[in-house]
Amino acid sequence: MKLLLFSDVHCDLKQCQVLVELAEKEDVDFVIGAGDFANFRRGLEPTIEILSQISRPTIVVPGNSESDDELLTACQAWPAATVLHGSGTTVNGVDFWGIGGGIPVTPFGPWSFDFTEAQAELMLAGCPAGSVLVTHSPPRGAVDVSSGGRSLGSIAIRETILARQPRLVVCGHIHESAGQHEMIGPTPVVNAGPRSMVWELQAH
Repeated sequence: MKLLLFSDVHCDLKQCQVLVELAEKEDVDFVIGAGDFANFRRGLEPTIEILSQISRPTIVVPGNSESDDELLTACQAWPAATVLHGSGTTVNGVDFWGIGGGIPVTPFGPWSFDFTEAQAELMLAGCPAGSVLVTHSPPRGAVDVSSGGRSLGSIAIRETILARQPRLVVCGHIHESAGQHEMIGPTPVVNAGPRSMVWELQAH
């Protein structure tokens, strides 16, 4: 099963058009967008307007640059997209669970859509074992290293991965780790980044 993974496009409309074309060119089964479509809570609508040309089944979560309500509203005219945030869905036999926002709380201030580890733990409680987990923030200790060398990922997300062993985790948020993937136990964790990557999901 072939997936197109991306995150953190931050209103780059040219790159969004590239993603639309890639979804068709690569003949993917699913598209996953791991948040930060907007910039500082602005520019979401034109970004989603371009991405909404994607007709493949698409799972998106909000980043810290847009809220879940803002993303739900923007995606109303994108029939292929499902917005997840502390929630799950099953598409074509594949279970997905999603959680967006900055976890733990970022230093960016009140505009940022952020959550504490305790809040995240509650929103991850329903994540089924063996699902595809889509998060904006990475787990602590994997694809989460900043330019200053600090590990900025979420403990709650890491603990969920260890407990539920998802088939795949797709995240973003930490730009310096974009395009990288690491393993937590048997689970691959991918920081997709705006340039995107095509990923073969192994049989469950």
